[in-house]
Amino acid sequence: MNSFRFEKLDIDGVWLIHPFQYEDDRGVFIKDFDSRVFIDNGLGNITFKEEFYSLSHKNVIRGLHFQTLRPQSKIVSCISGCIFDVIVDLRRDSSTFGQYIHVELSDKNHDSVFIPKGCAHGFLSLNDNTVTYYKCDDDYLQNNDSTIKWNDPDIGILWPLDDVDKVIMSDRDINAMSFKNFIDSYGGL
Repeated sequence: MNSFRFEKLDIDGVWLIHPFQYEDDRGVFIKDFDSRVFIDNGLGNITFKEEFYSLSHKNVIRGLHFQTLRPQSKIVSCISGCIFDVIVDLRRDSSTFGQYIHVELSDKNHDSVFIPKGCAHGFLSLNDNTVTYYKCDDDYLQNNDSTIKWNDPDIGILWPLDDVDKVIMSDRDINAMSFKNFIDSYGGL
C-alpha cells in the first residue's frame, strides 16, 4: 500500500501530489483526492464545483488559461497518455510572479498537480488519446476566462518541441494576449 505524498514545488502553493495507490494481481487502485489528507498537509478544505476532462491528440497545446475576476484553484491529472504540464504564477504580490514551472503527468506516474488561485495553466499532449482530468473549486465563467500566449518570450517556457513540426491549438489560444498585455490590462491577479 502506498500513501499520499505531497511535494512542494518552486511556485508558492503549487504541489505535486503522489496519490494513494494499491496494487495487486487485479491491477492498481488509485485515490487521487481525500479532503482530510489534503487538510492535514496544508492544502486547506477544498470544495470542488466542477470536474471535467479533455481528450487531446499528440502535439496539442492547451493554454495558458486563467480566470480574471474569479480565479480557480484546481487539481490536474493525466489519466491516459502523458502531458507536459505548465503553471505560470500571475499573482502580482507573489515572489515568483511571471515565473513558470512544469511537471510531467501521465498514466504511468499517476501524479496530480495542485494549482492555486491566480496561476495560469496549460499543457502539451505528448501522446495521442491523452485524457487530462481537472477538478476546479469555482465555476467556469466564459466572460471571465482568458489566455496568455503559450510561447510568450517574457515567460520563456521551454516546451519539449524539438521533434515537432506543428502544434495543434484552438484559435482562441493562437490569438492569446502576450504577458505584457496581461500586465498592462490586469497588473496581475
